[in-house]
Amino acid sequence: MCTTCGCSSQPNEHEHKNDDSPAPMQDTTSARLLSVERDLLEKNTRYASINRATLKKNNTLALNLVSSPGSGKTTLLTETIQRLNQPANIAVIEGDQQTENDARRIRQTGVEAIQINTGKGCHLDAHAVGHALGDLPSSDIRYLFIENVGNLVCPAAFDLGEHAKVLVLSVTEGDDKPLKYPDMFAAASLLLINKIDLLPYVNFDVDRCVEFARRINPDIQIIELSATTGAGMHDWLAWLKTYQTHQTQLSPGTADESHLGQTGKNGNTGLCAHDH
Repeated sequence: MCTTCGCSSQPNEHEHKNDDSPAPMQDTTSARLLSVERDLLEKNTRYASINRATLKKNNTLALNLVSSPGSGKTTLLTETIQRLNQPANIAVIEGDQQTENDARRIRQTGVEAIQINTGKGCHLDAHAVGHALGDLPSSDIRYLFIENVGNLVCPAAFDLGEHAKVLVLSVTEGDDKPLKYPDMFAAASLLLINKIDLLPYVNFDVDRCVEFARRINPDIQIIELSATTGAGMHDWLAWLKTYQTHQTQLSPGTADESHLGQTGKNGNTGLCAHDH
């Protein structure tokens, strides 16, 4: 899958052997790949620490938006930017394998967007994000949104120096995604269940999805919304503002959520729009 982190090479678990077959040779290739991947992650962690220091110095809240392709991240961002109504204090780092299509959409809102094209890579890394931080025209950024490459696997393992991962899941994708991609749900602080306006037309059980998500990550916050109709956007904006106020007082990656309450479906202030 990924030529950057080495996750494409796995032993063939379905290869059958009989009792008379010779003893297998030592798999030096797999050992080498594990060593390379470990080295890449260690280097990435060092770059993430540098990004963290930059964000803390500038008092910037950085959120890493992760999802499958087509979940609605870019539409969510454009609607969020318009509702926050402070384009001078918002920036976006756009990650895609190719094109600047999403970055152009962001720039139409008046917000600076830095494009990172990863080529064959299936995720952003802290080194590339660090260069993008240096390209931002202003250090007076209150909200930095990092729109990662659409992928529910590799981005879970790569720390970008962000305060939190925000996972966007569209109701068109299936309610069993938490069980299929547990690492991503375990890594996320907030789950946004997007496109709820399509619920009458798709086979998606919100309660089932929430149950699975909390089975993987009991502490995950969950908000149901539709970036298209605006339903639930109030809860998302309330989460953003509360999180920004508290988390920029800490180093990114050291989230203290003890003060965060939960929100009911009626739009009360708080952080979770799906509480059981």
